[in-house]
Amino acid sequence: MKAKPFLIGLTAGIVGGTIAILFSTPQSGQQLRATLKSTTDSTKGKFQDVKLQVNNVKDSVNTLTNEAKNNIPQIINDLKQSINTFSAEIEPTKNNLQQEIEALQNSIGVIEKNIAQYTDKKKKSQEK
Repeated sequence: MKAKPFLIGLTAGIVGGTIAILFSTPQSGQQLRATLKSTTDSTKGKFQDVKLQVNNVKDSVNTLTNEAKNNIPQIINDLKQSINTFSAEIEPTKNNLQQEIEALQNSIGVIEKNIAQYTDKKKKSQEK
């Protein structure tokens, strides 16, 4: 939602409500003028407060945006460095695991070969 249309609507509602209340109450002209003056002063003060708060929000958003623009590239660089360091640290372990897997595969191949030879010898001995 855009802030400007919201504030315009809020202002129109406040002014309309104030006017309706002022003209629907039975007051003398002097009382009505005094009420209008106090209401006008109060409304001006509230609008100034709203304007100040809107400016504070704008400043906060700008500050946050600038900090994000400045910090996100640094965070990305730090993350890249961490990943590179991690990759370099695990490289020896990765190589060792690959060698162990190859050794296990060779052992499994030898075991399968021995089982096949044993099975063949057993079949030959049963045929005799």
